[in-house]
Amino acid sequence: MSPVDPDRVVALLERVRGVRVLVVGDLMLDRYISGSVERVSPEAPVPVVRVESEREAVGGAGNVAANVTALGGSCAVVGCVGADREGESLLQALAARGVAHHGVVRTPDRPTTVKTRVLAQHQQIVRFDREVDAEAGPDLAARLADTVRRIASDCDVLIVQDYDKGVLARPVIEAILEVTGARRIPWIVDPKRRSFFEYTGATVFKPNARELGDALGAPIRPDDPDWMEATRARLGCEHLLLTLGDRGMALQTSGSALIRLPAVARDVYDVSGAGDTVTAAVALTLAAGATAAEAAELANHAAAVEVAKSGVQTVSPEEIRAHVRTPSPS
Repeated sequence: MSPVDPDRVVALLERVRGVRVLVVGDLMLDRYISGSVERVSPEAPVPVVRVESEREAVGGAGNVAANVTALGGSCAVVGCVGADREGESLLQALAARGVAHHGVVRTPDRPTTVKTRVLAQHQQIVRFDREVDAEAGPDLAARLADTVRRIASDCDVLIVQDYDKGVLARPVIEAILEVTGARRIPWIVDPKRRSFFEYTGATVFKPNARELGDALGAPIRPDDPDWMEATRARLGCEHLLLTLGDRGMALQTSGSALIRLPAVARDVYDVSGAGDTVTAAVALTLAAGATAAEAAELANHAAAVEVAKSGVQTVSPEEIRAHVRTPSPS
């Protein structure tokens, strides 16, 4: 595939402004505790971290939504948080990012999912997860499904962001299938194992290599056009976009040749959140009129910008434009 035209990138990034996105999925609060290590604990063979800073950020589906608004789109989310301090912090963080959160259900039965990362010298030492990942019960699932039906009437594209934390129960998936079919809007799925084969009809199905291999129970063959087309057909999607980390991406579209996009990152500092950036960029540009190939290539550059940053962060249109226009080192 020929390199993306910088002028086309500029045009697409202008057209995404005002695109209305609905993100449905598992919301999380990311907590970072950073410090320095100068000694090993006398109590156990573990490093002692002298805490220097702490911060919180939106994670999971919230990070996808934050990427949408950072790129110039408008975004609402449907998900759930607990009736706890962390839930309130997450809602405030979404609001600070310009994300509408009137579709977020607060429930006393499930705590807000919190991922706490401890870092020293910018390297992650350990991560603590607090979560309940059981599938949403009938009452919660019904509320979420009704919310999807209500809010989707105002969106141009829908993103399903699944982390296997329970929000994507069958009634919620049925509501997504209903509204996307009725309104004929594109929808992008970032799947996990529990509901992997439940998204028949998706415009773009975007697993990573490990997710797809685990779901199929067999080695993946991203460079084999026949295998990619058979897998796309099995998943029932229009476009299969397989992310491959430092090997780039593979895009298989119904009736088209396989497209392999090599990774374009110049510096890799932290891969956390790169998949969220790809999902947001693909959704926005597709809704703005890009072809699947254009959307994937622009998202490839967006991911390259994100992995050069520490932690889970968003990228801006200016950063993507600069990355596309800067020649890669030979």
